[in-house]
Amino acid sequence: MKDFESTLQNYYSSWNEGFKTKNDTHIRNFISESFVGYWAFSGIEKPEEYFFDYDIVSVLNQYKEDTKKEFNVIIKTERKNGENCLVFGTETSLIEGKPHQAKVMYVWGLENEEWKLQREYIEMEQ
Repeated sequence: MKDFESTLQNYYSSWNEGFKTKNDTHIRNFISESFVGYWAFSGIEKPEEYFFDYDIVSVLNQYKEDTKKEFNVIIKTERKNGENCLVFGTETSLIEGKPHQAKVMYVWGLENEEWKLQREYIEMEQ
């Protein structure tokens, strides 16, 4: 699959750099303009919905510079003759030395021959 694994790795590296710099430019380069995200945890009735223009800088500013994110792929499914990829896995964020985990499903698609994040579903493990 065309450089998908390195794209996913670079996406997480851009978040880790963003925590240090509080700049969202590199993160946003990975996100499709048609992006839709959903964030939830067991205590809420309906997931929060957010779009391409959500305030990533505010998210970055909530965390200290040493915050780190990583992603462990559980299953990856290629679709649409390799132009689309569905990925399910566990995201671990190390926040102030404590791990916080979420199950995440991503939908990535090729747009102008670049992988772009089109949808994400995040369910916090609380």
